[in-house]
Amino acid sequence: MENEIKQIKAPKKITTTRLRNIALYYLKRFESSRANLRDVLRRRVNKYAYFDKSFDKNAAYQDIEALLDDFEAHKYIDDARFAELKIRGYLAVGKSPRYVLGKMREKGVDETLALRILEQEDYDPYESAVKLAKKKKIGPFEADENKRRENRGKDLASLLRAGFDYDVAMKVLDIVVEDN
Repeated sequence: MENEIKQIKAPKKITTTRLRNIALYYLKRFESSRANLRDVLRRRVNKYAYFDKSFDKNAAYQDIEALLDDFEAHKYIDDARFAELKIRGYLAVGKSPRYVLGKMREKGVDETLALRILEQEDYDPYESAVKLAKKKKIGPFEADENKRRENRGKDLASLLRAGFDYDVAMKVLDIVVEDN
């Protein structure tokens, strides 16, 4: 039993109908950009093509593009809607604009679109940094005064890595929190 090699099961054959079903099931669970959905579908095509060497990936890629065009026409996918939802969510939990733009780039959202949506949002970097510090319990939100002093450098680095300016990070670390 120990020496048995586990057989990897070949995925189901990729057809246009199957690609449509995969895409619809994905969109039923997640909002997506065009580029992100393309990546999801291409991974499925590539996985199948690995098992079936005679499979024409290029034809499947063309099917994906036609499917994406159709989905855009029917508003199943909309990069502006996706970016707006994601950006609002990221800003609500205290993410910096730099972080948000990086995430939008990962998902294939046009940078000018993401910047335009970011500019429309009521964003205060100080307020976002405070939210993040509260969430991570760093800086002034650390309960133990000794740990707060010891970890000041680490807390500063954490805020800087999150994409906040040095001045904003220092302002957050210098907050005096009143105990209730």
